[in-house]
Amino acid sequence: MPFWSKKEFGDPALPKDDRGKGSFDDYAYDLLPKNREITMRLADATSHQDEIAALAGEDPEALATATPARSLDQERVDAPIEVRVFSGRRVSGVVGVVPRGLESVYDEAVRRLDGRGDKPRIPVAVVQTKQGWRVDLLMGRTK
Repeated sequence: MPFWSKKEFGDPALPKDDRGKGSFDDYAYDLLPKNREITMRLADATSHQDEIAALAGEDPEALATATPARSLDQERVDAPIEVRVFSGRRVSGVVGVVPRGLESVYDEAVRRLDGRGDKPRIPVAVVQTKQGWRVDLLMGRTK
């Protein structure tokens, strides 16, 4: 593999089209998104299609993550971050996981929001692809 090729994130146990998407190239040194258009697609969404489809009918402006940053115990175990979505009325079941390798970006965004006094919720977009429903975290809006 050439040294200039991008590292692929995600769990190799998942199908290639369900590993999620994201890149450290989209973030500055302090894990701050470079612009407001940066997104991160959650992995393992195929097994949560019913839950995501139910969110597709909700008001898109009201959708945000309801999953806090990992605790120190969770970081030691290197557990995946399962993401749930708050839709204004209720908290959904798990809709996917943060792609492997990008957990620090998610944690930093949630901590940054909490640290400045905002609700620690990352805006979400539900999108339909050829492979089914997917959830994109609108990371650029946490800037």
